Amino acid sequence: MKRILLFSLALYVGVLLLALTPAARPKPVKLVKVWETDTTLRTPESVLYDGKSTLYVANIDGKSDSLDGSGFISKVSLDGKIENLHWTSGLNAPKGMGLYKNRLYVTDVYRLVAINTENGQAEKTWDAVGKGAFLNDVTVDKDGTVYVSDSRADKLYRLKDDKWEVFMEGEQLNKPNGVLAVGKDRLMVGSTKIGALRTLDLNTKTMKTVADGMANTDGIVPEGKGNFIVSDWSGQVFHVSADGTKQQLLDTRSDKVNAADIEYIPKEKLLIVPTFFKNKLVAYRLEK
Repeated sequence: MKRILLFSLALYVGVLLLALTPAARPKPVKLVKVWETDTTLRTPESVLYDGKSTLYVANIDGKSDSLDGSGFISKVSLDGKIENLHWTSGLNAPKGMGLYKNRLYVTDVYRLVAINTENGQAEKTWDAVGKGAFLNDVTVDKDGTVYVSDSRADKLYRLKDDKWEVFMEGEQLNKPNGVLAVGKDRLMVGSTKIGALRTLDLNTKTMKTVADGMANTDGIVPEGKGNFIVSDWSGQVFHVSADGTKQQLLDTRSDKVNAADIEYIPKEKLLIVPTFFKNKLVAYRLEK
């Protein structure tokens, strides 16, 4: 009996030591503030890196569903300088953006707008189906297929080979906001109604929850190695590991600072957060 007790104790200690080794614990991630813009932006809802040296910023400049023509797109440098405040004007309440070749796709309440990046002019628009549309986020896969979320109508749209259609709809989407194409067969979806990051199989149209408990899920960006960074519009930012482990990186709710549709630049390890009502972008370095 004594020998059995000693063996059990040794086994318990071994398991405990294994659990406490650095390899067994996920590496903590933290954000370090690098810069912030001035406050000449107007209700910045989303930010998108062009892959070179510029950040596109969608400014609502009014109510999020107003058809007032006051919305615009700005250009901001990677060190936070506003290079062109009104690069493209005449939009209503622009939100999510996606880039493919020389086209910037932007949601604008009830429509998707394609803007020529060479001259900032709108080239084409596609209208949502039905009344009460609230087109929100945009993602483009490597082949140029565009996916758009409709947060109010529980719909996902697809623009493929210039064909615009409702790709999926129904309550199972749980008020989709953020969308991110991962390869050709998968879409990451932020379901705002249940505060969850979910994965959608584009072939079977089945969904699985990766992580939840993130309130008003907004932007979704890849961090690398199957990990993601997810924003909660209320003012939180989370790191979600490939296995679903979630870590809060930022919480500005007590200061009433929102965290809208974010962007992440892996090469610079730079996370850009649009603060919505505070009219500025804030950049953070991601450190492990």
